[in-house]
Amino acid sequence: MIERKIFKSLQEKMFSGKTIILIGARQVGKTTVLKEILAKNDSVLWFEGDNTEVRNLFNEVSKEKMASLFGKSNVVIIDEAQRIQDIGLKAKIIHDQIPNIQLILTGSSSFELSNNVNEPLTGRKWEFKMYPLSFEEMVNHTNVFEEIKHLSQRLIYGMYPEVVTHQESAYEILNMLADSYLYKDVLEWERIKKPDKLLKLLQALAYQIGSEVSTNELSRLVGLERGTVENYISILEKAQIIFRLSSFSRNLRTELKNSKKIYFYDTGIRNSLINNFSQLDMRNDTGALWENFMISEKIKYNAYNKNRCNTYFWRTTQQQEIDFLEEKDGQLFAYEFKWNKNKKAKISKTFTNNYENVVFKCITPENYYEILQ
Repeated sequence: MIERKIFKSLQEKMFSGKTIILIGARQVGKTTVLKEILAKNDSVLWFEGDNTEVRNLFNEVSKEKMASLFGKSNVVIIDEAQRIQDIGLKAKIIHDQIPNIQLILTGSSSFELSNNVNEPLTGRKWEFKMYPLSFEEMVNHTNVFEEIKHLSQRLIYGMYPEVVTHQESAYEILNMLADSYLYKDVLEWERIKKPDKLLKLLQALAYQIGSEVSTNELSRLVGLERGTVENYISILEKAQIIFRLSSFSRNLRTELKNSKKIYFYDTGIRNSLINNFSQLDMRNDTGALWENFMISEKIKYNAYNKNRCNTYFWRTTQQQEIDFLEEKDGQLFAYEFKWNKNKKAKISKTFTNNYENVVFKCITPENYYEILQ
């Protein structure tokens, strides 16, 4: 069993008088970690929000009905809770009326679950977010040297738990996961009527990782209105398939001020969308793949270690750029990600002349572990 970074934090919040909300894309390991935490508890009741009968059970919620339904259970878990209408209000009733119950809601879509529970459960919840496996988690499971040996596999096939533990079936698993993302979750929840266009948009984004994204260009490429493209991107981001990185801009006229880059939380999903699982020495996108992998890993690391910081990329109209910036307590940390260890990188003098207190590091496969554990 690969111990997840979130395990101890979740365990500490059990029976603390608040509802626990666990958000993460499908198959990142939410159910597994909860079963591990509650392995010695014989009074756990599970409900699957994907099940129509379960949704019907929660059509009407009252103290008497829920007390009868829950019986002597002291933990109630509603999996994929966003599928239950008005789950926030219903969770509030359960929380307030049956205080001896530890209620846990899980969801694979933050935009549905968070929007439905934030206001009703204000002051009544602990919220956690899970990602695919992280480098740090894998190092804790084995060791640094073992994980470094698997770096190429991680870039190609990603870090989903089932992919990592069943490498021989990675291709089939990733195709299944991609289909689950696109057709079960995003399309169904948002009632998207043009799945072929959404897939085409995802593929376009997959080809553009590491590059600035133009919604006008994507609109022409995919054949959708610009507003629809922006809406789809927002949905995909909230469903934790992709995330956006904004441009850093404070002092210079030449800095790009409103630009965005889009990355995938998992490089395996990205490669599945474009059906490219070639080895790294046979690819022309290895540099972009490396950049995506490292930025995603930094996002995971910061989240799991409660390292609160702002994240950006930086670029000027003269093509001077920095791949990744972290801003914390007035300190700027600048990173360049180079797959080729012999390709030296220096921070732009334009940047250092205009911003003080900057720590710069070039990250290659030889030293990447230093910033991820």
